[in-house]
Amino acid sequence: MALKSHYSSEVVVECGCDEVGRGCVAGPVFAAAVILPHDYHNDLINDSKQLTAKQREEIRLIIERDAVAWSAQALSEQVIDKINILRASIQCMNNAVAALAVRPELLLIDGNKFQDVHHIPYRCIVKGDAQYLSIAAASILAKTHRDAFMERLHEEYPIYDWKNNKGYPSPKQIAAIKEHGLSPYHRKSFHIKQLDPVLF
Repeated sequence: MALKSHYSSEVVVECGCDEVGRGCVAGPVFAAAVILPHDYHNDLINDSKQLTAKQREEIRLIIERDAVAWSAQALSEQVIDKINILRASIQCMNNAVAALAVRPELLLIDGNKFQDVHHIPYRCIVKGDAQYLSIAAASILAKTHRDAFMERLHEEYPIYDWKNNKGYPSPKQIAAIKEHGLSPYHRKSFHIKQLDPVLF
């Protein structure tokens, strides 16, 4: 099923927003904001979770080429530890909107929680990345930019296997934490249940 190109029946400058990395135990959260041309269509763009890594990289270049404006921003693990991951995700999306070269007139937010700081009308849409083209585009940019960032961190700390798990609590990362402890890039406020002692 093709994704919807527009939310409003009026011709307004719509911006899709999404974030990635909330469930990770290491690394920053990333968010992206994308404004596509009005009535833009591209059947290749889909929810980033439905695409392979190679497809996401190819489509990222198309989105960045075709978008009226786009932005991808990160918020560090230190900020996440200080203000919690939900507030950090919302702040990161607001940062992505602020970095756009064009001011949007309506924000389409993936998920059910948001707090706008720019006085722009917004709509929260659960599973919006599977419904609206601009949100799907934002999900692809957020995912690809964060994946590239975690691959660079992997070069500094290869023991945690971030090039493969991207900071999510995979068995290899959990084993490395047990053996070597946490790195400076781990989120110290996160409870990693896999590290709880086994009770007999």
